[in-house]
Amino acid sequence: MPLLHTLLRLPARVLYLALFVSAIGLLGFGLYLQHVKGLEPCPMCIMQRYAFLGVALIALVGGLHGPGQTGSRVYAALIGLGALTGGSIAARQTWMQLYPPEIPECGPGLEFMLESFPLGEALPMIFRGAGDCAAIDWTFLGLSIANWSLVTFSATVAFALWMLVRREPAWLRRALRREPWSEPPRRT
Repeated sequence: MPLLHTLLRLPARVLYLALFVSAIGLLGFGLYLQHVKGLEPCPMCIMQRYAFLGVALIALVGGLHGPGQTGSRVYAALIGLGALTGGSIAARQTWMQLYPPEIPECGPGLEFMLESFPLGEALPMIFRGAGDCAAIDWTFLGLSIANWSLVTFSATVAFALWMLVRREPAWLRRALRREPWSEPPRRT
């Protein structure tokens, strides 16, 4: 319990930087699955990556800024909005994986695009993602990438809500209000 108590009392700057590192780690793992394992992201996966990137950038700015109580709440609200956006996309993709539509809604696969379009037209389509959003190409502990994304976005929303209502510890509030250090007056 003391470890949890200590973690909950960390300054907002540290918590935002930890969120940044976590989000960048998740983006890095997605790129690993794409470029090393050969899993092509669908359009919904790409949109979720943008949401993770938005959350990461806001968390980085919050961590570098070291905000006070009001600033911390502004960053938390922005992070919450980004996580809600990404979470809604992940929830829709999870629904599509549970109840696949008869006609794929995400667009054609990578091979079809390269065979059917000139490279100049296919490149923007590739950047937007390829493949079927209802397909489950990878699982861990029985959950697909979309499921894990939903779990992660939900945890990020919970983090943002907690940051909105939490109070800085008294020792930290005193430290933030302290004036810059100056030499004590000399005794004569």
